[in-house]
Amino acid sequence: MGNTLFTLGQVTGVHGLKGFLKIRSFAGSVATFRQGLDLVVRRVGKTDQMYEVVKASPLKKGVLLLLSGVDRDVAETLVGAELLVDRTMLPEPEEDSYYWEDLMGLKVVDRTFGLLGSIDSVIETGSNDVFVVKGGEREVLVPGLASVVIRVDLEAGEMVIDLPEGL
Repeated sequence: MGNTLFTLGQVTGVHGLKGFLKIRSFAGSVATFRQGLDLVVRRVGKTDQMYEVVKASPLKKGVLLLLSGVDRDVAETLVGAELLVDRTMLPEPEEDSYYWEDLMGLKVVDRTFGLLGSIDSVIETGSNDVFVVKGGEREVLVPGLASVVIRVDLEAGEMVIDLPEGL
């Protein structure tokens, strides 16, 4: 794992006059954006910048985030930026839990149908995640349920599944 930067979210807009950012979060909890956490802000065509989290709170569809040194004018220039963190600053996931970023690109092999493609993205549905598998004959949506996902082997770059009938 050469790259230790991990994508936590994307800036989708600004909120209020103080420079709060609206974030589409890829983290499981707003607590991941804890006060004092150093974030790398990455914008296309710009040099990465480091900011410290001052405050984070839940927002309807994501996180409301205030970064040190960011006022309304600066916040507007950050819309569309990716927020990254050094992976060493994150806790290890619990057993049988994974960071989405670690799952991207894994080959997905069904016990019956064989290789279906690889994980292209993840959809958060509220009840369970859904893995979008592309690169095979067709796009397949795989529910992230223990009854479907048999094994995840990050070392081998593979997820073994048992799709229910009809999927």
